[in-house]
Amino acid sequence: MTNSRPLISFIVPTHNSDTTLNACLKAIKNQTYKNIEIIVVDNCSLNQTKTIAKKFTHFVYEKGPERSAQRNYGAKKSRGEYLIFIDSDMVLSPKVAEECIAKIQSDHNLHALVIPEESVGIGFWAECKRLERSFYVGVSWLEAARFFRRTTFNKLDGYDENNTGTEDYDLPQRLVASVKINPIGRIDSTILHDEGRLTLSKTLSKKFYYSKKLNTYKESHSLLFNKQSSIFERYKLFFSKPFLLMSKPHLGLGMLFMKTCEFCAGGIGYLVN
Repeated sequence: MTNSRPLISFIVPTHNSDTTLNACLKAIKNQTYKNIEIIVVDNCSLNQTKTIAKKFTHFVYEKGPERSAQRNYGAKKSRGEYLIFIDSDMVLSPKVAEECIAKIQSDHNLHALVIPEESVGIGFWAECKRLERSFYVGVSWLEAARFFRRTTFNKLDGYDENNTGTEDYDLPQRLVASVKINPIGRIDSTILHDEGRLTLSKTLSKKFYYSKKLNTYKESHSLLFNKQSSIFERYKLFFSKPFLLMSKPHLGLGMLFMKTCEFCAGGIGYLVN
């Protein structure tokens, strides 16, 4: 018989995350579902990240070199029947864990869950990013699961540690390929993704960095990669909701400009590699 109050392990990779980590961990502690543990896996932070983490949990570890390895290490150190992977710049709404448990226990065919994300931040480009992410809610090829059954996670050998930047998509796609019935559901409660004071140069640098590892993802999921990496597919999605796109024209135009620049930065990083 399934335990009605199983343990959920929240696994949070960090790296110089002291500006956002307190809010992240506080939101986890404030979940309405209380049978949880918090695992923080730090990657050589040079600020107060680990000090902040230890205020919320005794389970603070050191591991690198990238986020996939940190997540896998955290999973090995955890005890939960369910695993949820949260980035250190994310703030969960209070009922995320409660809804995840209710959803996954209501359907034995479900192995993972998507938690919808909203962007928040400071400045014009953060507002553009918030608008962009609003187009992705409910779009299967642009949302990724963060909540997993431990048995499923272990069977898939966790995150691919050679994959950096697209590991969030890779793991759920391997799950989908391994079963016949759609194994991924979604809940209604949301995650706020804190972009901070976002600048155009910051988002372009991020796209350039992660695009250098895209070959690993492309070789495993070429069809999805071709869709996700197509500027035409992305623009088609944006223009499918013209009222949302142009409800505030300066943000709509700014988002289109930002996204075009991101595709260019990503293309350059991919070609350089």
